[in-house]
Formats: sequence, structure tokens, C-alpha cells
Amino acid sequence: MGFFSTLFGMFSSKKAALRLLFLGLDNAGKTTILNAMVDLPLDNISPTQGFNMKTVKHEKYELNCWDLGGQRAIRPFWQNYFGQTDGIVFVIDAADEARMEECGLELQKLLEEEKLSGLPLLVFANKMDLPSAMEAGEVADCMELYTIRDRPWHIQACSAMKNQGLREGIEWMVKQVK
Repeated sequence: MGFFSTLFGMFSSKKAALRLLFLGLDNAGKTTILNAMVDLPLDNISPTQGFNMKTVKHEKYELNCWDLGGQRAIRPFWQNYFGQTDGIVFVIDAADEARMEECGLELQKLLEEEKLSGLPLLVFANKMDLPSAMEAGEVADCMELYTIRDRPWHIQACSAMKNQGLREGIEWMVKQVK
């Protein structure tokens, strides 16, 4: 029995790797969220040109998080990263009501991509620490998230700057993809 316990322990202690895409419009806070999750400084973050990749450890999982730049000129290149993805994390600046329509259109395009079909969707309604931020439910209404029927989805209010709501969102995602 000792041999089998040891053998089982070897296989069960191995970390599973999950690939998550962090997408959203520029200035939504994707890089700030990832920096907060790996305890990197949150000041002096510049816009992502291309992509960043960070590995976040969560319980027995290694989350390979691909942070893709959200500028309009970069968005057509997102599709180059869709393969072998386990989940989508879409980050929204909840304090930027003027860009909600654009945000909704970009999310809709993503949800129509064949390579992303059926993947769980976590929406981080970021910047909840700002007084002008919309509540998560308002963001969900504005983005028409309640019409999504082809995949599990969850909206999580968060503040990357205060590291609030991030763990809860990631825990939901890990439960969906494990």
C-alpha cells in the first residue's frame, strides 16, 4: 500500500497548467490585475504593446495568463492567441461608461470565435474603488451578459489597485476549467 500511496502522491501533487486569456479594451486594468495577483508593483504601469504573460499560482494550478493589449490597432491580433485556451477573462473599466458599447461589441466578437466556443467567461468589472464606477449588475445589464447561453459566465466586481475581488473571480474560473 505504501508504494501506491507514494505513486499516487507523485501524480496528484503535479501542478496542472491552465491557459487564460486576459482581454478587454485598453486602460481597463488587465496588466494591473495580473501584477496585483503576482504581488508586483502597481504604480507606473504602461499600456501593453503586444502581450505580457504571467504565471499565477492558485492552489494546485499554474495559471498561464496571457495579457493582450487592448488598443484598437492590436485587437485584430488577439485571434493569434486563441488556440489551446482554457478560459477567457474579459476586463472592463466599470468607471468608463462612455466605452461600454465598444466594450460590448468587442466581447460579442470574441464570443463568436470558433476557437473560444463554449469556454468559460469571467468578466472583471474593474476599478470599483472609483466613485464613478457602475455596479457589477449595471455592467452586466449594459453588456447584455444575461443573454449568454453557450458557456458558463460570471461577473466579478473588483479593484486591481486594492486587490479586491480578484481571488474570488479566479476561484470561479478554476472551478469551471478543472
